[in-house]
Amino acid sequence: MKIVVAIKEHLPIIQQLSHRIWPVSYKDVISEGQIDYMLNMMYSLESLEEQLQNNKIFILAEEDNSFIGFASYEVNFDGLQKTKIHKLYVLPQTQGKGVGKQLVDYITDIASENQNTFLQLAVNKNNKAKDFYLKIGFQIAHEAVFDIGNGYVMDDYVMEKKL
Repeated sequence: MKIVVAIKEHLPIIQQLSHRIWPVSYKDVISEGQIDYMLNMMYSLESLEEQLQNNKIFILAEEDNSFIGFASYEVNFDGLQKTKIHKLYVLPQTQGKGVGKQLVDYITDIASENQNTFLQLAVNKNNKAKDFYLKIGFQIAHEAVFDIGNGYVMDDYVMEKKL
């Protein structure tokens, strides 16, 4: 597997992956309406381009000439020595094969190179990915509820990992 730093031309691939991953990964976590709303809000090409322009770095996991996952992160999040992982998704059929860990390891290396001392992320309280994060050294720092509009909220654990 190799990791590719995404550029604007990769954004349609990230959008396609999100539309393949989200309905499977979130079907038992949030409503179909909220899935559709969030996909449109966060993964329209316009939104992805805006994220890219606002210090979010996207990376893609590629295996056998196919993209199988992606992540986005931001170094020095909120002016602190923290790198925030904004997104981390792999295709359902590749979960459990170490792809997510390799993406986190890549981000960890970037964070360390930038003298960041923590990784941070938010995960839905009912998302089984929480167990993956705990397994690789993250701890629950606190709970947070984010109003995302249209009557929807994200009910998350904010997790951190000391580097």
